[in-house]
Amino acid sequence: MENMATRDAYGKALVLLGAENPDVVVLDADLAKSTKTIDFLKIYPERFFDMGIAEQNLIGTAAGLAAAGKIPFASTFAIFATGRAFEQIRNSVAYTKLNVKIAASHAGLTVGEDGASHQAVLDIAIMRALPNMTVIVPADPVETMTAVFAAAAMKGPVYIRLGRPVVPVLFPDDYEFKVGKAVTLREGKDVAILACGIMTAESLKAAGELEKEGISARVLNMSTIKPLDKEAIIKAARETGALVTAEEHSIIGGLGGAVAEVLAENAPTPLERVGVKDTFGESGKPQELLVKYGLTAKDIKEAVYRVLKRKA
Repeated sequence: MENMATRDAYGKALVLLGAENPDVVVLDADLAKSTKTIDFLKIYPERFFDMGIAEQNLIGTAAGLAAAGKIPFASTFAIFATGRAFEQIRNSVAYTKLNVKIAASHAGLTVGEDGASHQAVLDIAIMRALPNMTVIVPADPVETMTAVFAAAAMKGPVYIRLGRPVVPVLFPDDYEFKVGKAVTLREGKDVAILACGIMTAESLKAAGELEKEGISARVLNMSTIKPLDKEAIIKAARETGALVTAEEHSIIGGLGGAVAEVLAENAPTPLERVGVKDTFGESGKPQELLVKYGLTAKDIKEAVYRVLKRKA
């Protein structure tokens, strides 16, 4: 597969899924061109519902369709899905365990020039806190496509976090995503870097540079934030003795917070978290924002240096 944004891969996956399963329906909040659900609309117009700029109604209608036996994929920008429609997600989807798949695009700082009002850097924390909710953050286009199929196959609420920028392909075409399972992309014995989304590629880049400095870094792709692969985290902690997390999200409540919880209860280990530092973003070019807010391979390397100093 060619390099592309995970939102583009999502659109392609919906088309394939629609052909395979007639119960799949898609809903959007007047953003079909941006979320790429327009791909599904063009082929299956009778199974597509544009709810307009009414995110609460988007989720409520998706819940109704799920109750009627359909498999609804509800899409809008992550900031609106998790912000404006939180009450409906909590009460109509998570509480009732309805089979709604919320695929939210334009997450993180890489929305870029749209600025802080559109940059979802708290959405993982919000969705992770909901009982019954599965939270998935794909790292590349291949994983996105197989994750969409996996979400459709499982019963219950799912939140899939998608991005706007083009990202490199990390997985082979025959890769099979498994809910709740981390994937080791690179072996290492000195430190383990646990990443999700666009930060997985940055972590691999950092690990390659660290190898030249004599530091052996393991890289784990933690694409399922909930349920978290606790066994993989504990194994990495015990075998390397030092961990770094990397995410395009606040370090509070996201992957870093989730890993910290596992370590505190099971295997206390030095941990450094790379992510947004308890702040809102701002308008700017995506790459410039990643640099300013410390979400690059360079920042991951510096976190590795810090955690190695704390290693017993």
